[in-house]
Amino acid sequence: MCQTGPMTSSDTSPLASQPATMPDVREADMICERLQRARQETSRIIFGQDKVISQTLTAILAGGHALLVGAPGLGKTLLVTTLGTVLGLDARRVQFTPDLMPSDITGSEILDEDASGRRSFRFVPGPVFCQLLMADEINRASPRTQSALLQAMQERRVAIAGAEHPLPRPFHVLATQNPLEQEGTYPLPEAQLDRFMLQIPLTFPDEQAERTMLLATTGTQDAQAQPIMDTTGLMDAQALVRRLPVGEKIVDAILALVRSARPETSPDETLRSQIAWGPGPRAAQALMLATRARALLDGRLSPSLDDVIALARPVLAHRMALTFAARADGVQLDDVLTRLVNRLG
Repeated sequence: MCQTGPMTSSDTSPLASQPATMPDVREADMICERLQRARQETSRIIFGQDKVISQTLTAILAGGHALLVGAPGLGKTLLVTTLGTVLGLDARRVQFTPDLMPSDITGSEILDEDASGRRSFRFVPGPVFCQLLMADEINRASPRTQSALLQAMQERRVAIAGAEHPLPRPFHVLATQNPLEQEGTYPLPEAQLDRFMLQIPLTFPDEQAERTMLLATTGTQDAQAQPIMDTTGLMDAQALVRRLPVGEKIVDAILALVRSARPETSPDETLRSQIAWGPGPRAAQALMLATRARALLDGRLSPSLDDVIALARPVLAHRMALTFAARADGVQLDDVLTRLVNRLG
């Protein structure tokens, strides 16, 4: 059941103070119950990755895209297909390779001829025309092909031969990236990285989770995910996320965190010398929506400072870069992120 904490006048933002934005508690309770069931059903198929599941669901609830970074064999592909089933979404997969062309993703026009001999062009939609697209090993395709996703991810439509074609709603991209093998890859440009709401690292499961996985996946039958939600239910949950009230202290914390991560506005002299470039305003927008989504996923109707701290790394990690001097001194990006989070108290 969804829970709300006490809220004083000094804690509420202008958004939270408008009665029209306050969610209906009964509706919120039903949505929270479905979301918790969806997370439990996904965890039944994906072992030892509860944090990854929660962060991926957070990105989808917030209406964004996610970049899954991890070694092969950690269940990235299975996670996407399972979420497609559990959330009732039309899910498709594209394997990115060096010879992949933009039209292989967005679609193309072909010349048709009818019975009377009249010729005309017909648009054949590509795999991007779905609700949940898995861009597998996205950094293996050329920059030209990678850029084909930019308009789709940001504007939810593609332009082919001067005509715009809207994508289905909702539309989410879950891209995967292997951090181990970088030979023959094309690093994603900053403009495209910024389109991903969260960068989610996948690590190896603990011993007990790996034991459970070993026994469950080497038998005669594999577990099958069951649908818990549908498109309408997911879009209702996404609409509810944007209606959740946010306290002034949370807004201040988000702004302080993002602005402290920029060398131009950081009050910390050490951080200013270590950061080459920092996150733009889209990072603050992503953090605002993601904290609401995480709160709703946990059954709460307003985000807390813990939500901001938990999502700081997934939101900021791919939107920052260290200076050459900092890297030469052995400074890691995680060290900088830890210092930023610690400033929040």
